[in-house]
Amino acid sequence: METLTIDNVVLSEREFREISNLVHKHCGINLHQGKKELVRARLAKRLRLGHFKTFKEYMKHVLKDKTGKEFSILIDSLSTNLTSFFREQRHFEFLQSQFLPALLEQKRKKHNFKIRAWSAGCSSGEEPYSIAIVLLDAIQGRGRWDVKILATDISTSMLEVAKTGIYDAERVKPVPSLQRQKYLVPHRSKSQKVFEVSKALRDAVIFSYLNLMANWPIKGTLDFIFCRNVMIYFDKSTQSRLINRFWDLLDSGGVLFTGHSESLTGIEHKFNYIQPTIYIKP
Repeated sequence: METLTIDNVVLSEREFREISNLVHKHCGINLHQGKKELVRARLAKRLRLGHFKTFKEYMKHVLKDKTGKEFSILIDSLSTNLTSFFREQRHFEFLQSQFLPALLEQKRKKHNFKIRAWSAGCSSGEEPYSIAIVLLDAIQGRGRWDVKILATDISTSMLEVAKTGIYDAERVKPVPSLQRQKYLVPHRSKSQKVFEVSKALRDAVIFSYLNLMANWPIKGTLDFIFCRNVMIYFDKSTQSRLINRFWDLLDSGGVLFTGHSESLTGIEHKFNYIQPTIYIKP
């Protein structure tokens, strides 16, 4: 049987299949054979920290924990949480210059002053806070608007970072200086300059744990959804189910934003294409 070794820890082919099947069943992440090296390397760290001698021993410990905390740590270890403020800038430009002006005008005519959005896979919070900045700038001085952005992730550790809303100077560099002055409050922390998101941003964003493969406790329709660089972890059938669930949640004219390396090609769906990674529900 093929094995991979690091620091005298062995991951057998059978153990890899068991781990990948368990992860796929729980949250849809597709750990194909090409991910075996990644699984070995990342979980080996968990073994060392917990003083487990084998992957089998470690997995037994994970499954024994009825609180689900250990399983959440396992998923955290296997997830890549790469994000930044205003990542994939053209999405925010589209929101600002095309989508929001039309949406606000349409809602004003209907006397509907609610804006609802979802950042699905929000990681450490930069994405939903960026969305909030664009939304709050768009509605300023234009009536009484009720803005709420649901921000969810399967990583509990990333959600904790997001909820603090504190970022170092390097992380906030992509935020334009005017918006930085308006929405980010500078502080000193351990002789380092950090920025904390303003109350206005905090009030607009609701953070919550959510497994995209589970039930979605979301009521009402949404105006737009950001689900970027999340579907790359899923196989085609899981992607298809996810896309169609997004369709059901969006209001007519609602928009779905996907990641730069994600496409709906090969997925049966009812969205209309606007431009690469931007799709609208007619």
